[in-house]
Amino acid sequence: SIIRRQRQELKLLIAELKDRDKELNDMVAVHERHIQAWEDDRQKILTLAEQCSLLTSELNERDAVIKSLTKKLKLLEAQHNDSKMTLESTQQKFKELTQKVTDSSLHCQVLEEKNQSLHCSILELSAKTGQLQAREQELLSVLEMKEKALIETTDQISEVTSRFKTLENVLRTAKLDDFSRNREQQDLKLTLNDVMCQVNKMKDILSEKMKESSKNQEEISHLKQENGCLRSELILAVEEAQRKNQLYQLAKSKQVRIEKELSSLRQVCVKQQRDLHFLHVNFDSSQDSRQ
Repeated sequence: SIIRRQRQELKLLIAELKDRDKELNDMVAVHERHIQAWEDDRQKILTLAEQCSLLTSELNERDAVIKSLTKKLKLLEAQHNDSKMTLESTQQKFKELTQKVTDSSLHCQVLEEKNQSLHCSILELSAKTGQLQAREQELLSVLEMKEKALIETTDQISEVTSRFKTLENVLRTAKLDDFSRNREQQDLKLTLNDVMCQVNKMKDILSEKMKESSKNQEEISHLKQENGCLRSELILAVEEAQRKNQLYQLAKSKQVRIEKELSSLRQVCVKQQRDLHFLHVNFDSSQDSRQ
C-alpha cells in the first residue's frame, strides 16, 4: 500500500511536472514571442532612427537651400531695386537726350535759315559785283576811246604846228578842247578809282560773307554730326532700356518661380515636420510601451 501510494504520488508528481513543463514551454514560447516582438520593434526603431537621421539631414539640406534661396531672393530684390533705379535714370537721360536733340535740330534749322539768307545776300553781292565790273568795263572802254581821241588830237596838233600862224584860232580851240578832254579824262579816272574802291570793298565784303558762310557750313556739319551722335546715343539708350526691361522681366519671372519653389519647399518642410513629430510621438509611445 505504501508502494501504491508512492506510485500514486509519483504519478501525480509526474503529471504535475508535465503540467509545469507545459507551462514552462508556454512561458518560453511567450517569452520568445516577446523577444521576437522586441527585436521587430528594435528593427523598426532602428529603421525609424535611420529615417529620422535621413529626414533630419534632408531637413538641414532643405533649410540650407531655403537660406540660400532667401539670400538669392534678397539679392534679387536688391538687383530689382537697382534695375528700377537704373531704369528711372535711363528714362531721365532719355528725356534729356530727346530735349537736346530737339534743341540741336532747332539750332540747325536756325543756322540753315541764316545760311540761306547769307547765300541770298552773297548772290545779291555777286550780282552787284557783276554790275560794277560791267560798269568798269564800260568806263575803261570810254577811257580808251578818249585816249584814242586824245592821241588823234595830239597828232592833229603836231600836224598843224606848221600852220601855227594861220591856224592860231584853230589851235586855241584845239587847246580848249584838249583842256576839256584832259579834265574829262581826269574826271573819268577819279570815277574809275571810286568804282575800283567800291569793287574792292564789295570783294572784301564778299570774302567775309564767304568766310562766314563757310563757318556756318562747318558749324552745320558739326551740328549734324553731333545730332547723329546724339541719335545714336539715343538709340543705344533705348536699346539699353529695353535690355534692362527684359532683365527686369526675367528677374521678376525668376523671383516668381523662386517664390513658388519656396512655397512648395515650405509646404514640404511643414509636412516633414508633421511626419517627424508624428514619428517622435510614435517613438515615445513605443518606448513607453517597451518600458
